Amino acid sequence: MTKPISEEFRVAAKEWVQISSAADLLEECKSATLSEMMQKYVSAGDTSVSKAEMLAKSSEEWKTYVRGMVAARKDANMAKVKVDWIKMRHSEQMSDQANNRAEMKI
Repeated sequence: MTKPISEEFRVAAKEWVQISSAADLLEECKSATLSEMMQKYVSAGDTSVSKAEMLAKSSEEWKTYVRGMVAARKDANMAKVKVDWIKMRHSEQMSDQANNRAEMKI
């Protein structure tokens, strides 16, 4: 038995909220993460802030962080597309039902 479209929507919307919040967290922590990475270089020796930023942004650790952040946003966007698709299906279903009722009256 198939689930009602409202239940499909609820499940997809809940999933989207969870995935989107994970992506939001990574995006919100971007500056703090960069600062932490820069601090490692500044603490390790006589390194200027601009050089520490350059070293941090060129590190594999930063690249991995950015890739993860972008992947998380992609996953969130795909989950949102699923929610929108379910809304569209519901709209189509409502339209089909209205058309069927109109045809029955003819």
